[in-house]
Amino acid sequence: MTQAPETVPELTELLADAPTNWGKWGADDEVGALNYLTAAEVLRGVAEVKDGKVFTLQRIIGDPKGDPVWPGRTPAERTQILDESSWDGDGAPDYPGGLHYADDKINAFLQGSTQYDALGHLWYDGKIWNGYDARTTVGGLDKASVQPIAERGVVGRGILLDMARFRGKKTLDKGETFTHEDLIACAAAQGTEIKPRDILVIRTNFLQLFFDEGESFYEGFNEPGLVYSPELVQWFQDMEIPNLVTDTIANEVTTDPNNGVALVLHSALMRNLGVTLTEIADLEGLADDCAGDKRYTFMYAAAPLNVAKAAGSPVNPLAIK
Repeated sequence: MTQAPETVPELTELLADAPTNWGKWGADDEVGALNYLTAAEVLRGVAEVKDGKVFTLQRIIGDPKGDPVWPGRTPAERTQILDESSWDGDGAPDYPGGLHYADDKINAFLQGSTQYDALGHLWYDGKIWNGYDARTTVGGLDKASVQPIAERGVVGRGILLDMARFRGKKTLDKGETFTHEDLIACAAAQGTEIKPRDILVIRTNFLQLFFDEGESFYEGFNEPGLVYSPELVQWFQDMEIPNLVTDTIANEVTTDPNNGVALVLHSALMRNLGVTLTEIADLEGLADDCAGDKRYTFMYAAAPLNVAKAAGSPVNPLAIK
């Protein structure tokens, strides 16, 4: 196993020569690589619909078995405000005709479930996506929030890369890594091919361990996932990948085993290239179907909740085959 160096490099050093898309779509752009999803790409996604099978990819919010969240975040709390018992005493709403109804609310991290990151969600060196000043995040994101993504929507050709099945495992292991070359090999083993501007949907089934292990899941927290290399970042750039979707909490190996840096690809892909990240997707139903009919491509469609100035937002993506 590769040992991380004793001195962890700064991102400014590690990514000094990394490619960037800042300014590619203009000085005011806030959706980044989603610009690759032109009308032609939408139609390419639509062309993947053969059987009319629909798979929703959101994990339930308020799962009785618990909600997997990033360490330090708390699961959503749903509170019942009104139900039939509200009319047992005085003070309940009184509508002409006698109707009763239920009402409830949630208190939740916007990134505490299946969600989209805003491009301004993470940064280094005082700059977020497209070179906007990081001070524009104070009190809410004035630039590169989730709102422009929600207003635009995301539709294109999706491809499932089932890394767990490819490696013959129920789930990938803590800290297990893979590269873009592994993704290409996985696609080939599935009898398909990653094409430019595909939306990459990667299954690890790692969050199954959360339900199996409970709170011990967070001990030595280090998710499996893609691992940084200059070649991987250049591949994302050359392939014009608009959106990376995974079933893990943070899309990539949490701490890079080669350099000790946390969430390198959030910086290299999202901040620098404008690749949109989607996390905590439930891919089990889709993966079982793809394994059954050997078709791993589909129309992918999603739009996060339109929350002003938010750094992220819940979403229920659709995969339609």
